[in-house]
Amino acid sequence: MQNAGLGGWPYRRAQMSPGRTAIVHSGRATTYAEFATRVTRLADRLRAAGVSSGDRVAYLGPNHPSFVETMFATHVLGGIFVPVNFRLAAPEVGHVLADSGPSVLVFGPQCAGVVRDLAGIAPGVVVAVEGSVEGSDVGQHDYESWLAEGSAEPIDEVVDRDDVAVILYTSGTTGRPKGAMLTHANLIWNTCNLLVGVDVTSTECTLVSAPLFHVAALTQTLLPTFIKGGKAVITSSWDVDRVYELIECERITLVFGVATMFADLAASPRWYTADLSSLRHLLCGGAAVPESLIRTYQERGLTFCQGYGLTETAPGATFLEAGESTRKVGSAGVPVFFADVRVVSAEGEDAGVDEPGEVLVRGPNVTPGYWNDPAATAAAFYPGGWFRTGDIARFDAEGHLYVVDRLKDMFISGGENVYPAEVENAIVEHPAVVEAAVIGVPDPRWGEVGRAFVRYGSGGGPSREELREFLLARLAKYKVPVHIDLVEQLPRTGSGKVRKAELRKLPMSGRPVDSPPQRLDGGPDRVLATGGPSGRGDER
Repeated sequence: MQNAGLGGWPYRRAQMSPGRTAIVHSGRATTYAEFATRVTRLADRLRAAGVSSGDRVAYLGPNHPSFVETMFATHVLGGIFVPVNFRLAAPEVGHVLADSGPSVLVFGPQCAGVVRDLAGIAPGVVVAVEGSVEGSDVGQHDYESWLAEGSAEPIDEVVDRDDVAVILYTSGTTGRPKGAMLTHANLIWNTCNLLVGVDVTSTECTLVSAPLFHVAALTQTLLPTFIKGGKAVITSSWDVDRVYELIECERITLVFGVATMFADLAASPRWYTADLSSLRHLLCGGAAVPESLIRTYQERGLTFCQGYGLTETAPGATFLEAGESTRKVGSAGVPVFFADVRVVSAEGEDAGVDEPGEVLVRGPNVTPGYWNDPAATAAAFYPGGWFRTGDIARFDAEGHLYVVDRLKDMFISGGENVYPAEVENAIVEHPAVVEAAVIGVPDPRWGEVGRAFVRYGSGGGPSREELREFLLARLAKYKVPVHIDLVEQLPRTGSGKVRKAELRKLPMSGRPVDSPPQRLDGGPDRVLATGGPSGRGDER
């Protein structure tokens, strides 16, 4: 084939395993042969709409087979796929579309209102998934009807592995999101790295419930499963009860999620009785898995594989195999097989053992840069092709990476550096805590102090003073948050990261730490308690 990129995958898989199931969605199964035909028809329609090499095609909507079809059809033509976070507001979506300039936009029915609001920005060809657009000015075509009009004659365009395959817009936790470009080679090498660390097989049945517009769901679950000829069970959202049903009825073998998702599974009443015997691989990213959660899963005979990475590294940079999950709890593992990782000081020198520094990554999985942003691209790299992650981490004596925090999230309290991730990890060691987020807030004496947002399980948890005493046994006093808020939920980006920028906007109540919690709805399990100064003494 002339197509050396991902666009050749549907044809190769259809030739090797035509009758094997590629995708299951809402109970409907699609074989690899059927999938290749649908991709070809869609590519023909995109070509008729003017899409060719280098042109962008955007997708806006929750997980759906049409997402996967649109991506591969774009790659058949050598185009660039732009998945858009469907949780964004219309102005945010408008920024992504204006920046990437797609020729075609495919959108899910949940996003019709947003697309309508973007009439002046949306491309000329707009395709609505699931349902007719008759009587509406939102979409010009119905997806299924439009696809069916396409030719099934295979297409083989010249595509180089170094061509850009996707533009993934970063979460935008600060400022406007940037479009990270990933080439076909970036995605292929990341797939290789994942397959080295995880024994994905042709019999894999992978649950794809994390959002596919996020790099981890796309490249750590969908693509490795596809290249091996496994089955991807796609759901539009994460629902604990539905996940349990799919694990049992589909015999799910591989699941990716963030720690919060796995904590929600373990907190369900079904945890103790559900049949989880089919599960072989649990992949977790976004943050280290708390030791208590690791042990909870081990008691069910399940073990996590953890990793560290980011959109710009496609995303795998380091990986911790399941056998090391307990001995190296909190670690993000060692560098993936086909990449190198360094930790450097502010002067750019390699940090010593257990010395924090910025993480640098170099390898064939690393982005060539940001779309239409040469200044940001130049600022992102050290000489020699080393990508600056903006994360602070340390290597232990055995070469295992421990991520300390985001460079931008670190704050200084009384002259001491405080890394919120370290404090968050200590907080979630309490068995009643489900998750936590820590930020720095102004303080007249210490410059900045910590403010923790903590979510307990349904059974409640300790008082703020009791939680503070719990932390004093684990952290230096200057690291223990002065303010503690008990919350129902934490605001998150589409990729599952906590939106700390939103937490920083919340007003301080100034109420003393031993004051009663402020109830949101009068119920015993749903409270928001905002703590003022915790009574910390002057001694540091």
